[in-house]
Amino acid sequence: MPVRQLPEQVVNRIAAGEVVERPASVVKELVENAIDAGASRIDVFTDGGGRRRIGITDDGGGMTARDLSLAVERHATSKLDDEDLLQIRTLGFRGEALPSIGSVARLAITTRHASEPHAWALNVEGGEKSEIMPAALAHGTRVEVNDLFYATPARLKFLKTDRTEAEAIREVVRRLAMARPEIAFTLAGEERAPVTWAAALPGVAGRLTRLGDILGAEFRSHAIEVHAEREGVVVAGYAAAPALTKANALGQYLFVNGRPVRDKLILGAVRGAYADYLPRDRHPVLALFVTLDPREVDANVHPAKTEVRFRNAGLVRALIVHGLKDGLAREGRRTAANSGESALSSFRPAFTPRPASWDWRQSPSAPVAPMPSFDGAAAPAFAERAQAAFDVGAPSADVRIESQPVGDLVDRPLGAARTQIHETYIVSQTRDGLIIVDQHAAHERIVYERLKASLAANGVQRQILLIPEIVEMDEATVERLLERSEELASFGLAIESFGPGAVAVRETPSLLGKTNAGGLLRDLSEHMAEWDEALPLERRLMHVAATMACHGSVRAGRRLRPEEMNALLREMEDTPNSGQCNHGRPTYVELKLSDVEKLFGRR
Repeated sequence: MPVRQLPEQVVNRIAAGEVVERPASVVKELVENAIDAGASRIDVFTDGGGRRRIGITDDGGGMTARDLSLAVERHATSKLDDEDLLQIRTLGFRGEALPSIGSVARLAITTRHASEPHAWALNVEGGEKSEIMPAALAHGTRVEVNDLFYATPARLKFLKTDRTEAEAIREVVRRLAMARPEIAFTLAGEERAPVTWAAALPGVAGRLTRLGDILGAEFRSHAIEVHAEREGVVVAGYAAAPALTKANALGQYLFVNGRPVRDKLILGAVRGAYADYLPRDRHPVLALFVTLDPREVDANVHPAKTEVRFRNAGLVRALIVHGLKDGLAREGRRTAANSGESALSSFRPAFTPRPASWDWRQSPSAPVAPMPSFDGAAAPAFAERAQAAFDVGAPSADVRIESQPVGDLVDRPLGAARTQIHETYIVSQTRDGLIIVDQHAAHERIVYERLKASLAANGVQRQILLIPEIVEMDEATVERLLERSEELASFGLAIESFGPGAVAVRETPSLLGKTNAGGLLRDLSEHMAEWDEALPLERRLMHVAATMACHGSVRAGRRLRPEEMNALLREMEDTPNSGQCNHGRPTYVELKLSDVEKLFGRR
């Protein structure tokens, strides 16, 4: 078959296939044009999920009659001063959006420039351009797209339901509204009630206000400011504390020079920064804005401009990791699930009130002995007998009230330890509430941070076992451990082969004290099975440290003395990131006195 030149209409429809994937793509291109035009307000209206109608109105600079005529031609743009594609300072620059949309839909544009006596209107249907006509419009531009894909009916079969397409449009507008808090946005349509995001003040406060309006009040209350800068690259924004997570990465919003993007490099950096704070199946919520010289980033690597390529990708990744880690460490204790709302919602009335005429002494389940009188000294006995009245068998909790001086400890952030329940949780009293601490999770974070600090300073101190401990495992597991023996040795765990299917443990980290080497090695081997060579050495070492910390910390079920409980609280106050253990679970929950009073109807 000979080579031939394709007709212009076919070329335009091929180009439209790259730019106009679905109604949300049309909204994205048109809203970006409005932003580039300097609009301070943008209104978006859709019908039928965008397939029947899309309307975008802005109060930007508008176009002259000559500009309007050229705007619907292919590769015509006002956003490039010259042919330098490395100086992209606008969201759009290719000049393909309007002609691509006009080739597959009915496009109507009405616009007015400040230098013109009146507005001008132009229609494009299936790629056919009409004459420019005078029109009425106060200022800015109004673009209407009707019957999307009517010129290419086959594309309609690939669209989803109206509700799904409308949600995709909503997500596009949300992202653009996050990037430009100084612009007011309104999103309306038959599929939803109108949503308006008012223009916010410039600066950091305005950005948080817009993010809170879009992501919700919960994000605003958990938001931690992120800022890092080096060599002309700035990473700023807000990240939610680890107490607020999602089951997927859809709550991560990333922007490069004001352009919403989905970049694997940035997503990987976010995952690495939160590795010490979240379980592997949870994802953080954040909005990060990367600003750098346009020459240092290529925005022309994807037809829809949703991906970018950095000249110095390592610097960008390092700044993101540093900024997130610095913010999380700075708010280490606040990042715990301390709001108390989730804890309060789990409380239920302890019992159902009986009628006034009911006599407990006549009840078949009544205790044989009369109820003892209560005083402070008889508190433990009272707790045991009261429990026995409602439960046959061993008591379900060990509540030991300690008589100890409180002093000024109640003024400390984590208060003064008052008792231990279920030999797992420490209850402490603060000046304005109470705190419940998971002793294992808290000590796990303390040991983990010690291991990291020791490794960074001069290596982990180790202890030589008088008699090496032999651990038997399957041969594949043994080989996996021996391949990583040097990495394990850097943490003071020295192992060597002891024949097929066995490993000899000769040294263990001193910080862990007496530990179960077999259980530790089995847990490490399970983590290593998920590693690949792409995982950086630093992350692998931190996985090892986290597993060791879990085995070397105070276990649930261990009875603690009052001085041990208070010592643990003081160490938590001095330890970075003590709000979570290294698996991402909260180490403590705080209830304010006002919250407790609400439970009992005092407020």
